[in-house]
Amino acid sequence: MKTGKVDVLLGLQWGDEGKGKVVDVLTPRYDVVARFQGGPNAGHTLEFEGQKYVLRSIPSGIFQGGKVNIIGNGVVLAPDLFMDEAKDLEKSGHELHSRLRISKKAHLIMPTHRILDRAIEAAKGKNKVGTTGKGIGPTYTDKVSRNGLRVGDILDGFEAKYEAHKQRHMQMLKALGWTDFDGFEETEKRWMEGVEYLKKFPIVDSEIEINKILRSGKNILCEGAQGTMLDVDFGSYPFVTSSNTICAGACTGLGIGPNKIGNVYGIMKAYCTRVGAGPFPTELFDETGKTIRDLGHEYGAVTGRERRCGWIDLVQLRYSIMVDGVTELIMMKSDVLDGFDTIKACVAYKLPNGTVTRDFPYEIDNVEPVYKEIKGWKTDMTKFTSPDQFPQEFKDYIKFLEDELETRIGIISIGPDREQTIEL
Repeated sequence: MKTGKVDVLLGLQWGDEGKGKVVDVLTPRYDVVARFQGGPNAGHTLEFEGQKYVLRSIPSGIFQGGKVNIIGNGVVLAPDLFMDEAKDLEKSGHELHSRLRISKKAHLIMPTHRILDRAIEAAKGKNKVGTTGKGIGPTYTDKVSRNGLRVGDILDGFEAKYEAHKQRHMQMLKALGWTDFDGFEETEKRWMEGVEYLKKFPIVDSEIEINKILRSGKNILCEGAQGTMLDVDFGSYPFVTSSNTICAGACTGLGIGPNKIGNVYGIMKAYCTRVGAGPFPTELFDETGKTIRDLGHEYGAVTGRERRCGWIDLVQLRYSIMVDGVTELIMMKSDVLDGFDTIKACVAYKLPNGTVTRDFPYEIDNVEPVYKEIKGWKTDMTKFTSPDQFPQEFKDYIKFLEDELETRIGIISIGPDREQTIEL
């Protein structure tokens, strides 16, 4: 009996690698697209036919007619934000109700989770993590401490369950000395509208559904949010997200056995960015960093925050490729480096004790990047349609990266549009 396969698409850096666009490019090859972790802190931007869309909770396969899209159990969902996002998509002509399924076991982000997020972050003072303030961390905290409210709970006796969770949160906020509840009643009202809206969608045992889909011979693409270096176990802790962003997260976040995973696509930028606080060894504080930010439009899709920019970090990428089991690399935003005379790549770290390592260490706060300089290609590649058009210097850069990372680069992106994607 032919069973389907599960391929996984992941960000390999600190998020914002361009996953949404790649999912949109790859989805024609799959029957189902599933999100397995994270919440509305994802900002997957897609541009095609002159329109720009930012997806936060809904899988990026929603633009491909007839594909089933699944929000898995590992995701945390805010009903009000989901409702706004879904209604916007429907306004632009994308019908969702027959194509989007939501796991009963996905946890709900309550209005009080958002207030807790702000209160906990404020209490940290100068040790702030730099969260998006959407209540994601506190929701995962409730999940792990076995106090969570799940999508399946809205189907039976919901009001009493909600009230009990809300009162517990209010006690926590009181203990934190938090007094700012401005606009809470309005938020709660919208949230409850979102709960009613959620009920219009198929709410399913997604792990059973996904495994039935596989047994029927259909293929699934799992869409990761954030990036490997924000993984709660393997990222730059404590400046990480609250979920497992690595490939293993697809198994726990969807109920898929590891033997079902086929290809693991790792997405990286031709340089590196990071949003919020936390260590970033190759960060540039000079004009070059500013130039990369401006050329790459490096501002958060969800928050609008300026992204910190730096050269590509191959020590970090080798580590991500290892923990994810990446089988193929996809390089985004190559065009941003089109105008540089020289491009740098970090090939090793110099540790505080003077030793040089190619392995990713426990602490990266005080490492010094060891750079290799590469000749720039000084060519506008944004109109190219074939790899044959690439200048030799760019081909050399690809070869250098493949040798260093011991992994093939299969797709190159040379601009934001769906058309500006070249397969090697």
